[in-house]
Formats: sequence, structure tokens, C-alpha cells
Amino acid sequence: QVQLVESGGGLMQAGGSLRLSCAVSGHTFSSYAMAWFRQAPGKEREFVAAINWDGGSTYYADSVKGRFTISRDNAKNTMALQMSSLKPEDTAVYYCAARRSLFVVTNSRLMDSWGQGTQVTVSS
Repeated sequence: QVQLVESGGGLMQAGGSLRLSCAVSGHTFSSYAMAWFRQAPGKEREFVAAINWDGGSTYYADSVKGRFTISRDNAKNTMALQMSSLKPEDTAVYYCAARRSLFVVTNSRLMDSWGQGTQVTVSS
């Protein structure tokens, strides 16, 4: 397993932008598919975005498509989520997750490792 640490959350007004980062350590980063999930108060954890081992394939939830961009830098062992046109409904704790796989993984039950989460709050 790998160890994951998220950063970059905070408070933002609707329409603004935030960039989340996930630092990964412990194993060969390029062996892992990565993803972002989020959980709002009183709701189930939901999929946000995913990326395959080399960044060549990405997948997004419909709710964030066109507003969020997932990326990774295998040389720096980091993953990022650029969020723009933020909405109050984007408010949640955001988690990065990893699974040892070459392919995109979007199912939270399949992820091997999780970060501790970072809070994103969007005010209207």
C-alpha cells in the first residue's frame, strides 16, 4: 500500500477555484491508478474523478465534468484536482485514493489506500 496526504482545501466563494494536491509515498507511484472522492455531511462518499497510471485516461462524475481536472506527475509522486466554477454543492471532505492498477478505477470499494481528507467549503 501507499501513503496518501491531501492538501489545498479551504473556503472559497461560489464561482472561484481551488487546487487540491495528493502526495504519495511508499511504493512505485506509477503502478497505481488514482482517484478523488468526496463526502458531504449526511451523505454517502461519492466518486469525483479518476486517472490511470500514466495520466492517459481520465474519468469524471457528471456533476464535475467540465469544471474539474484531474492530473498526476509521476516524477514528483503527486496527483492534483483543479476545481473551477465551484458551487456550494461541491462542499465536502475530499479524499484521494489509490489502487494498484494500470486502468482507471472509479469504485471506492476497490481502492487500496486512502488519504485523511481535506475540507472544501464553497459559500454562496
